[in-house]
Amino acid sequence: MHLIYFTLLLFLCTQTNYAATDTIFAGQALSVNDKLVSNNGRYALGFFNTSSSKPSRDTTNWYLGIWFNTVPKFTSAWVPNRDRPIKNTTSLELTISHDGNLVILNQSTKSIIWSTQANITRNSTTAMLLSRGNLILTDSSNSSEILWESFDHPTDTLFPGAKLGWDKLTGLNRRLVSWKNLNDPATGVYCDRLDPSGANQFLLTPMNSSIPYWSTGVWNGKYFASIPEMSGNNPPFTSNFVHNDQEKYMTLTVVDESMVTRNVLDVSGRSKQFVWSEGSQDWTMVYAQPKLQCDVYAICGPFTICYDNAVPYCSCMEGFTITSPKYWQLEDTTGGCSRNTQLDCISNKSTTHTTDKFYSVPCVKLPQNAPKVEAVTSVSECAQVCLSNCSCTAYSFNNERCSIWHNELLNIRALQCSGTASSTGETLYLRVSAKDFHISKNNRKGIVIGVATGAGVSALGLFALLLVRIWRNIRKGSSRILDGVQGCNRIIAFKYTDLQHATRKFTDKLGAGSFGSVFKGFLNDSTAIAVKRLDGAYQGEKQFRAEVSSIGAVQHINLVKLVGFCCEGSKRLLIYEHMPNRSLDVHLFRNNSTMLNWNVRYQIALGVARGLAYLHESCRDCIIHCDIKPENILLDASFVPKVADFGMAKLLGREFTRVLTTMRGTAGYFAPEWIFGVAITPKIDVYSYGMVLLEIISGKRNSCAPCTSGGNLDVYFPVYAAHKLLEGEVRSLVDEMLHDVVNLDQVELACKVACWCIQDDEFDRPTTNDGRGSSDSGRAN
Repeated sequence: MHLIYFTLLLFLCTQTNYAATDTIFAGQALSVNDKLVSNNGRYALGFFNTSSSKPSRDTTNWYLGIWFNTVPKFTSAWVPNRDRPIKNTTSLELTISHDGNLVILNQSTKSIIWSTQANITRNSTTAMLLSRGNLILTDSSNSSEILWESFDHPTDTLFPGAKLGWDKLTGLNRRLVSWKNLNDPATGVYCDRLDPSGANQFLLTPMNSSIPYWSTGVWNGKYFASIPEMSGNNPPFTSNFVHNDQEKYMTLTVVDESMVTRNVLDVSGRSKQFVWSEGSQDWTMVYAQPKLQCDVYAICGPFTICYDNAVPYCSCMEGFTITSPKYWQLEDTTGGCSRNTQLDCISNKSTTHTTDKFYSVPCVKLPQNAPKVEAVTSVSECAQVCLSNCSCTAYSFNNERCSIWHNELLNIRALQCSGTASSTGETLYLRVSAKDFHISKNNRKGIVIGVATGAGVSALGLFALLLVRIWRNIRKGSSRILDGVQGCNRIIAFKYTDLQHATRKFTDKLGAGSFGSVFKGFLNDSTAIAVKRLDGAYQGEKQFRAEVSSIGAVQHINLVKLVGFCCEGSKRLLIYEHMPNRSLDVHLFRNNSTMLNWNVRYQIALGVARGLAYLHESCRDCIIHCDIKPENILLDASFVPKVADFGMAKLLGREFTRVLTTMRGTAGYFAPEWIFGVAITPKIDVYSYGMVLLEIISGKRNSCAPCTSGGNLDVYFPVYAAHKLLEGEVRSLVDEMLHDVVNLDQVELACKVACWCIQDDEFDRPTTNDGRGSSDSGRAN
């Protein structure tokens, strides 16, 4: 893939007389400041550099490439000289050579840097960039005869219509190979190739291995077995697999050719599909495999731990530091980490009197290739076996089994469990130098105490000054703006210390959810606020602020108003208007709360539908909430509903219809398609709304409130509701606490809408702007 964040210097201050065209004829040349543009304007061919700062033409690496010409964010798609960068561009040109091949020529030395190397018997050739992004070389007298094409030599990107696979007659093997890092198109670590064993499937493998870490599954005539979403309705891409006596390959086709798309094997080793969003001016990922980053083989390199739900996802083990911080910043983490201190057994060349120690790493998934040591019955024996061999870097003793690892330690993965090993996690014992072990385990406290004692007198003076400063800050109020950051919608950037003061150090807790806890607070003008502390927010500051800006622009009576945010270091907080009547679940499912009569419930149902319709249809980007449930429907002083908690929201550009995201939400409310990992649409919110509507009617949790049918069998409430609706007995569905004080016509309408919304097939559900759909209940009154 690559979202390239480097400078593209194609048009410098110097003007050129070369007119944009899609063809190079014999005798013509393309210089550094020129480019070919395909007939449809979508692709361009020219020279680019990979310098992230102001480059020097003498030191910068230059490449020939094809990129997306209509996309403002420079994005490369093909780089033929990826392993042969060009340093000097003074006399650089792309031209037709005397033998008819297309070449990159250094005029000053008359040397050829790159060539199409086609077997051409004539020298009258023409090069042309086609509208599909294919650079072809043809005979000038017969343009239908293709002598060479870039589609036969892909780099990291598969163009729509290009073949990925084998030409059995020529032996050509078309495959994708990732970039080395975000700033270097050189041959990288991962490969997407046709299964060499002969199976009709594609494999993702390390370049130096044929063992896959992910496969498409075998083609069954319609789709690959591991990608069932290919058979869904209206996918953004369709695939075709061809196997005959001459060829065996796959092609991808874009359903809507007006979309600008990318299919790429990126630096992370994952196969991804993107669609360009004009609304967000960025690429939006609609597909990725494998779904979890830590499934990619050795993605973090040696002596690291991979975290599926963290950014960054790689971390060095204790006693190790990043081998190449520069590459890690460019998303190439495969170099891993290196020891801070050499092992004692290496420096002293002794395994009998070594001072090496073992650092425990609990709750991890271990590689499966470790040799088992027989006749070892205890942890101490297992440790001794490892210490007796200087190449042993770690051991584990789990389920009465001793396993040891030699040399580099790869593919250690953190699991979601408590601080010690559990049934789902094991403990690894990592061999480290005694020096590193003591610093990490014993000496840190002593160092802190020593420093604190030595600086005691100075600290007292500083502490006094700090008290004065804190007092002044408190007096200035809790609604200060950070660095003048305030949007046109009056979104305030709060200081974390001010929010601590406003919430009395987060003591008045209103509730908690999967993304964090909510606390009540007051601004200095006594305005009540709700402060949500995002405990698991691992996104970067730029991304967080961009999402805050998008959500802050949303203004609707049925959506909770975002007052401000806090983004300091790893701290992420959102500040909302306070809702005195708390959330809908409190009133539906708790006996000691206010009983909502039917009229209030019906108005709540209408308000939530209007709020969702606004999110889906009226914003610049379609906002998919992803977690509609009673806990996220708040009630103001007049019980007007306001949809809350956009911590899981997903923005979807208007140019396309679905987007990929990991399965989130809450059991009992998320739609079936999420279980299969397919790209989602706003219909997931429609499904959740239907479930909430049933709970508003019944006053019961749909996920844990089975009903007894006539046959004395427990029936899932939504199914029971559908049956009663068909039987014309909707009165039996109503919350008994309402004592039949209801409008049965409204109950029947609400029940019909709910049953329509919770259809298993998303295409059977209404949209929020459907005249008969959930937003229609807003017109029914």
